[in-house]
Amino acid sequence: MSKSVIGITMGDPAGVGPEVICKALADMSPDERSGIRIFGNRDVLQRAAGVVGAALDFTAGSNSIAVEHVPFDGEIPPFGKLDRVAGDASFHYIERAVRAAQSGDIGCIVTAPINKEALNSAGHHYDGHTGMLAALTGAKSSFMLLASERMSVIHVSTHVALRGAIDRAKTPRILDTIRAGYNHFRRIGIANPRIAVAGLNPHCGENGLFGTEDDEQIVPAVAAARAEGIDAVGPVSADTVFQKAYNGAYDLVVAQYHDQGHIPMKLVAFDTTVNVSLGLPIDRASVDHGTAFDIAGTGKANHVNMHAAIAYARKLTSTPKETT
Repeated sequence: MSKSVIGITMGDPAGVGPEVICKALADMSPDERSGIRIFGNRDVLQRAAGVVGAALDFTAGSNSIAVEHVPFDGEIPPFGKLDRVAGDASFHYIERAVRAAQSGDIGCIVTAPINKEALNSAGHHYDGHTGMLAALTGAKSSFMLLASERMSVIHVSTHVALRGAIDRAKTPRILDTIRAGYNHFRRIGIANPRIAVAGLNPHCGENGLFGTEDDEQIVPAVAAARAEGIDAVGPVSADTVFQKAYNGAYDLVVAQYHDQGHIPMKLVAFDTTVNVSLGLPIDRASVDHGTAFDIAGTGKANHVNMHAAIAYARKLTSTPKETT
């Protein structure tokens, strides 16, 4: 049964993570809750349950909601405030969940949002969840997939400056990104995924008029992928590829950098996009929104995205990871 258990990390205690978790749990049946383990703090969760009006009790042994409790040394952080204590706590929730996944105690991690500034101020120097998970698991590389019902995007690079992203758009990394997306979509039941690789420069460089990276780096990566039997095309101009994918031409788009992929995904599926980490020895899905300090503690946070992340995690626990 442990392989089907979903481990949810609480995220930054000062953000909306505890609230969306409580709202999602309130919607579940007791049987569904029995397949959930939360890595966080009971006092913060109890506070969030009160804020959202959820009849949940997180005291030890009180109900079917399992909580791996991480105590604070002092008062719990207030809602909506950048706090290094909260950043440190969010790291330890994730670290414990990773160890549980590695030992087989849980089948997939679902992460609530963290605050990168708080995380780094606490001495945990990562660019976000994906890089942190790669470091904690010893993975050589990782990839961010944004998945939704009508369109999905995997990124060559994510949380780096645009200048750095251009430097990272090299043939080996692009090819590895195509492979990671191909293997994942095969795993979830698409026998021959149709993959489009977005161009880096406007109009894919116009034969060198606007840059040579598309011809020199992307074209060889696509050719190599096709030689391996992957149905990949590209480079396809980024100003048209997402519209084509949304209308069914492709199962997956390879975006060259963060905003190239995130902007169209958040435009078409803001509340339902799931952030999935590929290339790791464990499975992880996540909400695709931030800590929303401006509304934390008000009960206004929408939990639709948390439901979507949990549903995707359940899909992953039902398919063997060895097939990737």
